Amino acid sequence: MPKAIREAAGIDESDEVVVEDGDGIIIKPVKRRVNEEEVRRSLRAHLERLGEVRGRKEPRPGELARTYLEEEFEQ
Repeated sequence: MPKAIREAAGIDESDEVVVEDGDGIIIKPVKRRVNEEEVRRSLRAHLERLGEVRGRKEPRPGELARTYLEEEFEQ
């Protein structure tokens, strides 16, 4: 499948897809089941690692409203 089509459909190179044939061919990503407990454990571990970062400050509400990711790469 061409890269441009994969990107437009949100399909990564290693994703599994389902192909359906009807009036036309439909290609869509396979829905994956999410292990909610695994996600919770991962988020808790991430929060613990963040808590260990020296000098880390939580942003105040609205503080990042005018911040864009692109600004990180402009310099």
